[in-house]
Amino acid sequence: MAVGIFDSGLGGLTVYDAVAKRLPDLPLVYLGDNANAPYGVRDSDDIYNLTTAATQRLFDAGCDLVILACNTASAAALRRMQEGWVPPGKRVLGVFVPLIEALTEREWGDNSPPREVAVKHVALFATPATVRSRAFQRELAFRAVGVDVEAQACGGVVDAIEDGDFILAEALVRSHVDALKRKMPEPDAAMLGCTHYPLMAEVFQDALGADVKVFSQANLVAESLAHYLDRRPEMVGKGTQSQFLTTGDPKKVSSRATQFLKHSITFTAA
Repeated sequence: MAVGIFDSGLGGLTVYDAVAKRLPDLPLVYLGDNANAPYGVRDSDDIYNLTTAATQRLFDAGCDLVILACNTASAAALRRMQEGWVPPGKRVLGVFVPLIEALTEREWGDNSPPREVAVKHVALFATPATVRSRAFQRELAFRAVGVDVEAQACGGVVDAIEDGDFILAEALVRSHVDALKRKMPEPDAAMLGCTHYPLMAEVFQDALGADVKVFSQANLVAESLAHYLDRRPEMVGKGTQSQFLTTGDPKKVSSRATQFLKHSITFTAA
């Protein structure tokens, strides 16, 4: 058994890398649905069906706990999965949780009424599907009051990163930040609501300005997982080997992943 990490493509490798560094003895099974990426332009039923199929593949690989390291899947499918699909003894977690914990400075299990927080104006950069779902705003409203969220759908960024075209990705990021700032000229904080975006974190920071605090998910998710496993050690099995699975071309995905993380990674067919 191991902990599963799922993403529509390569973006979840930012989460994998952070988790592997934070919990080096934890075996991980990473699954990228590269054949169907990106998810951000799909409708909610399509995202749900693809996400449940991928999660089941990770359950079949021996994972009792699966992290949806894909904001689009977390936004469009997670709640529906948790309400009626996840089998007994299994857990599926999303990546919004640590982001909102960090922003509101409160534990996820804190069910006290919403309260005011230091940050008042938040820029959310995410895929079109995540923005449409309004899942981030909904979860934030349960925990904080008086926070103005302006969401910017960052079309094209995931595709450019998946294709390895970081020049195009940078140009698109700067264009999307400009569009956001026309709606919210002075955000206090920015949330990078896609696991691909940490690869462009320096560009987001430069375009937003040094005064804007940029929250990136990978390290937050890794720390949150470490705390979760401290409380639920039974979710860690006796597996010892990590593995990487893809629905796409393993050779092509391995090459891109190696470029992504700057060290060799070998994917096999899911």
